[in-house]
Amino acid sequence: MNNKRDINLLFATRIIRLFCYGFLSVVLALYLAETGLTEKQIGLLFTLTLAGDAGISLWLTTSADRLGRRKTLLIGALLMVGAGLVFVVTNNIILLMAAAIIGVISPSGNEIGPFLSVEQAGLTQLISNEKRTKIFAWYNMVGSFATATGALTGGWLAQILQSSGWTQLESYRLVLMGYGLGGLILFILFLSLSLNVEVDTVHQADSPRKILGLHRSRAVVFKLSALFALDAFAGGLIVQSMIAYWFHVKFGVDSGVLGSIFFGANVLAGISALLAVPLAEKIGLINTMVFTHIPSNILLMLVPLMPTLPLAIGLLLLRFSISQMDVPTRQSYTMAVVSPDERSAASGVTAIARSVGASLSPMLTGLLFSIPALFNAPLYLAGGLKIIYDLLLFREFRAIKPPEEN
Repeated sequence: MNNKRDINLLFATRIIRLFCYGFLSVVLALYLAETGLTEKQIGLLFTLTLAGDAGISLWLTTSADRLGRRKTLLIGALLMVGAGLVFVVTNNIILLMAAAIIGVISPSGNEIGPFLSVEQAGLTQLISNEKRTKIFAWYNMVGSFATATGALTGGWLAQILQSSGWTQLESYRLVLMGYGLGGLILFILFLSLSLNVEVDTVHQADSPRKILGLHRSRAVVFKLSALFALDAFAGGLIVQSMIAYWFHVKFGVDSGVLGSIFFGANVLAGISALLAVPLAEKIGLINTMVFTHIPSNILLMLVPLMPTLPLAIGLLLLRFSISQMDVPTRQSYTMAVVSPDERSAASGVTAIARSVGASLSPMLTGLLFSIPALFNAPLYLAGGLKIIYDLLLFREFRAIKPPEEN
């Protein structure tokens, strides 16, 4: 019974947190501009936010199984409250930079902080091997929908307040206060988690020396991290804003149509995560990751070859309908093939590897876009690199089975 309560709590914290991230992402840059920061200062602040998050998250996630998963989540919630509070009360660039580096604040609407890695480790502790992929699929889907709802709510709330006589600064500040309140709610919910989410520490004294919180599974996690970094680098070449720009230049699509395209794409992506579950039960996690990812990336490489906008949109949507099948399966596989007391660290290390990989490639896309003859190259390059990742993953890990497949 306790397990079911803890699972419900972890789903609730995922929904609230991703709603808050989406809620804030729409107005954060606008708020900072209204407080008097320049575009360069805002850009620097966001860079420091992402860099600081990577460092803090790596430290917390690799220590979580030793320090305690619940304590780690509570620290993350406090860092979220603190960052929101500092951003509300001051426009001093030095204080904002300090809060950005140390605190937890999401400029993109995406998952940030130690939460994802520690929650997934906790969920794995609470469920059977057979249910793990299904639970992770639902966990990903509710997060996607929460982010979309948060972004819609934050944007419209600010607009409604402004039409009611509030200044832009006041309306954006209220959204930021809502973000901090969300962190406080998370703190209260994490306090309610039982000890069932914690790893069994009875035999940890006999464990080999740990590096980044890893021991027995170190080689597997480092190999997975290298492959995931390659996949994320390829994905970073075609981040949503870059594909939107490509459609705008190639076909003259306006922002309203672009918004509709990517709303549909993200809904399909969320549903595709659920469709991975029955497939993984039939053919296995690694096979599902590889055999759905390769067709997805062939479709991506075909998009620039389409002569008309409807055909290009149709192929892109078809690609998104299978593109996220590897996400819950990837997360489930990582949790399955490592020791219980390494799960938080394994999830954290692989997540940081993906973050670093993804951060390096948008600059290359910008360069390729600036050369007319290479305008379509990012889509070809992304698809090609992702297929190489799939083939390497299949070669290296097809023989390493999770417990439910043995």
